[in-house]
Amino acid sequence: MSQQTAQTQTDREQFVVDIDLLKKYNVAGPRYTSYPTALHFDEQVDAATVRRRLVEQLDRSRPMSLYFHLPFCRRLCWYCACTKVITGDRSKSRDYLELLEREMSLRDEITAGRPVVQMHFGGGTPTFLSADEIRLLGERIHEHFDFDRHAEISVEIDPREFDPAKAKALAEIGFNRASLGIQDSNPEVQQAINRIQPMDQNRQTVSWLRATGINSINVDLIYGLPHQTLESFERTIDDVLELDPDRFAIYSYAHVPWVNPAQKHLEKTGLPSADTKLQLLKLVIERLCAEGYVYIGMDHFARPDDELAVAQRTGKLQRNFQGYSTWGGTEIMAYGMSAISQSEDMYFQNYKGLDDYGQALQAGQGPAYRGVILSEEDQIRRQAIMEVMCRAQVDYAAMSEQMDIDFASYFAEDIASLDELEEDGLVRRHPDRLEITETGRLFIRNIAMKFDGYLKAGQDGPRSYSKTV
Repeated sequence: MSQQTAQTQTDREQFVVDIDLLKKYNVAGPRYTSYPTALHFDEQVDAATVRRRLVEQLDRSRPMSLYFHLPFCRRLCWYCACTKVITGDRSKSRDYLELLEREMSLRDEITAGRPVVQMHFGGGTPTFLSADEIRLLGERIHEHFDFDRHAEISVEIDPREFDPAKAKALAEIGFNRASLGIQDSNPEVQQAINRIQPMDQNRQTVSWLRATGINSINVDLIYGLPHQTLESFERTIDDVLELDPDRFAIYSYAHVPWVNPAQKHLEKTGLPSADTKLQLLKLVIERLCAEGYVYIGMDHFARPDDELAVAQRTGKLQRNFQGYSTWGGTEIMAYGMSAISQSEDMYFQNYKGLDDYGQALQAGQGPAYRGVILSEEDQIRRQAIMEVMCRAQVDYAAMSEQMDIDFASYFAEDIASLDELEEDGLVRRHPDRLEITETGRLFIRNIAMKFDGYLKAGQDGPRSYSKTV
């Protein structure tokens, strides 16, 4: 371990979370997987507009990141806010693969010959697919795309829908990372959220993955669920640490039953109080940092030698619709219902419903139905916000050169609005840079919000977003 890594790890072990600051800054705000956020997508950016702009701006040397949305789940988890299709009909996934093939073919003109450096299967439950269907989809993807030999290829796995044959199929088509949805190991919590998943299933899944050479493992947990206490969730952390994951993603449960009616089931057993939920977050951060994990920010933790932690230390960390990433300067091509793509100055989303998505493809049209084209102002503010989200500091001179503006003058009002955040120890303002403190990383969304032109103009309602911590 390098001296820098050892020092970072030592510093993290002493990390103490101020619960009063958590309470103060726990307000609604964007997650900034994009800027502008999806609230600003509209249907004027339709399939024809998307295709025209992609062709006009085509650069075959520019690398791509691929996302495939595989929406099927056999049963409904009551907390879930993902775009999904609940079904026990296994034939639906084979039909869906044919739609994905049509969509890939429609975009060949834009994607052929370009290097793919990253790919992710999300959902839903990607492992709803059979082993043969995983192979078939993999074969078709490799027919359409050229992968860089160092590409990061990851998949979300539900251990309840997994077996050795699926592990082997994933490895055969190039997957090298896996993310396990565990959420909580407590049987009482699992019963309340309609997701029964014994730890033996999780251990077996990790064993099958590592046996095939898929060694980079992420674990997803959720805090704020029914029956969770500090004691019970610490036991969950103990259980999951036995799996020796490389990364953690530990999400705050967002209770929005007016958007996801199934969440009303959770009200029957009751949710932890707001104070308990913040105490759970404090526990998570302090415990994982003490175990040697690096706090990346925004729910994410990684071992010091993991690529994500290395990218953070070296200033190469990126953020997009797939979360934090080590790959910058990529165009995201997303496939499947509800999938969101990103080009240099545009975001666009496919139809959210399976029928609408399928009908557009059957008609020979692209399935994009809404999006946003970024103005020059949007692009400048996006770059500033992403710098805040991914770096420990914002270097004014470097940003001025990169964006062809005088950064300090352009954002003078925004920088001046940081008085309270500086008083609370979240940032330090210097003449040539903005420094984000160790404590400030916990409130990275709050800091980024100061540079958000739409929030400043009052165009986003507070109920539109989840809480920031």
